Parts: sequence; structure tokens; C-alpha cells
Amino acid sequence: MLHMAILGAGRIAATMAETINRMNQAGNHAVSLYAVAARDLERAQQFADTHGVERAYGSYEEMLQDQQVQLVYVATPHSHHYQHVMMCLEHGKHVLCEKAFAANAQRTREMLQRAKDKGLLLTEAIWTRYQPMREIISQVVNSGIIGEPRMLTANLGYEIMGKERIVEPALAGGALLDVGIYPLNFAEMVFGAPDQVHAVGVLSDKGVDLQDSMTLTWKDGKMAVLNAGANCVSDRMGVIYGARGFAVVENINNPQSITVYDAQYQQVEHHPCPAQLTGYEYEVTEAARCIEAGALECPSMPHQDTVHMMELMDEIRHQMGVHYPFE
Repeated sequence: MLHMAILGAGRIAATMAETINRMNQAGNHAVSLYAVAARDLERAQQFADTHGVERAYGSYEEMLQDQQVQLVYVATPHSHHYQHVMMCLEHGKHVLCEKAFAANAQRTREMLQRAKDKGLLLTEAIWTRYQPMREIISQVVNSGIIGEPRMLTANLGYEIMGKERIVEPALAGGALLDVGIYPLNFAEMVFGAPDQVHAVGVLSDKGVDLQDSMTLTWKDGKMAVLNAGANCVSDRMGVIYGARGFAVVENINNPQSITVYDAQYQQVEHHPCPAQLTGYEYEVTEAARCIEAGALECPSMPHQDTVHMMELMDEIRHQMGVHYPFE
């Protein structure tokens, strides 16, 4: 059992703590909930008391000096991932880093190279890439039931304008890195990496994207039309269109089902999501398994896919005119 630590004590960190506790209760002892660090000790101790964490630290550096810590889950805003992941690697810790992996592709490449040089596992915690529904969706599409898949639409939107990490350029704010990454990953899980991307955005008065519209095309004729928003609530649906029918995925942010319709718009198949603890358990289990095996990356989210996704989002930001002050 690996001693896992959580760097950051916000909402997503709480979900991870809940996940590990549920895993242990269910008999999955891949990791133990060993430590948590926040920017002040009182906050970290409160988190530890709430979630049953063994050790609480009032600074990230202090926690990373603990020799018992083996795997760190980085749960801070993506503007800080570069700094915090590099700090973890310098202290010899394996890292599961929340999405978006970094603010841009250059930082991503540096982080992955440092992990390789240190012989440590570093992987991106985008949960949809590790979940069983990914394989179920692939099996349905590849079965031929909708015919050759030719087009895809997907959207994800939340009203999250009250969050500082969304509205501030210095925190790599905007819709794209926070929510747009999900429709992009959804499209690529079905069609692979695109040959071209065309993007437009609605920007705030501070210059971050509040709404994104992205069209991806492939040389073999496939197309994906994607939308993301930080100022509106969307239905979160993904639809894959084929020559003989179409398949509807419920909630691309955590797929709950895929339903197939024929050319007469009649439902012909329905596949629900397998029972989850929280949905985060799959990335934790795979990361722990890979560490035990001495692997430096996870097969569900290879390093080349993480780099590619950051390069794609760099290009999308360039087309929308979104630049962060630290770039």
C-alpha cells in the first residue's frame, strides 16, 4: 500500500480524500490516505480531521520532506501545477496531477522531462481517461451499430464565474483549461488527434475566455464541433453520428450512459455506467499499479497525449487571443 498525500485542501482534494476512504472501505488498499498539506496548518488540520488523514502540514515543502510520502496528488489550480509538481519531483515523489496538467505545452514538456530524469511516475488526473465507460463507448462505436462514425458534437458548461481561478489571467483562467479540456478529450477518445482546429471565443474584459467554440477536422472527413462555457450551464451531452444511427453519451464530464438510436430515431441499445465510488478511483488504482510495476506513465493517459492536448489548447488560445501574463 502506497502512502498518498494530497497537496492542496480545496473541493477537489476533498473528493479525492473521500475516494481513498471509500476505496479502503471496499477492500481496495492501493493507497492509504497518509498526509495533506495546505497553506496554513489550521486548514490542513481541519481537512485531516474531516477526512481521517493521518498527518497534516501547514506548508507543501514540509509535507514533501516527509520520507513516508510516496505518491502526491496535486490538487491546486492549474496555474500552480508547474511549481508544485516540480517541487514534488525534486523531493523524489511520484505525482498524480489534476487537469489541466499545466498552463501550456512548454511547462508540460519540462515537467515530464524532469519526472523522466528522476525516474518517477507523473500522470495527468483527467478521470474520464481512466474510467471503464471510455472502453464501453469505444466498443459501442467500433461495433458498427451506428455505421461509420463521421461527426461528433460535445459540450460542457458551468456557471463558475464566482471562482477566482476562472476569471483571473494570472491563474490561467478561462473556460478552456478548466472545462474545455473535457469535450476535447471526448472527441479525441473517439476520433483520435485532429488534423486541424478552428476556434473562436467570447473573452472577458480581463482577456480570459468565457465561452469557446472549437471545430476539429480530420483528413478522412470526420468532424467534431465542441463548445465550452464558464458562464452558462449546458446539458453536457456528447453525440457521435454515424451512417446508420447515432449514440448519445450522458455527461461527458463523467459519462453515465451511452444510448444508441437507429436511422429512424428509435432506441436500440442502452449501456449504463458501471457502479462507481466517486469516479476518481480508477486513476488512483492505475497510478499505484504503475508505480509498483516501475512504470513512469499510465497507459490510460500516456505522456504524449498530455503534451498533445496542451499543444492543442495552446493553439486554441492563440486563435482566440488568450495569453497569460506569465507566458
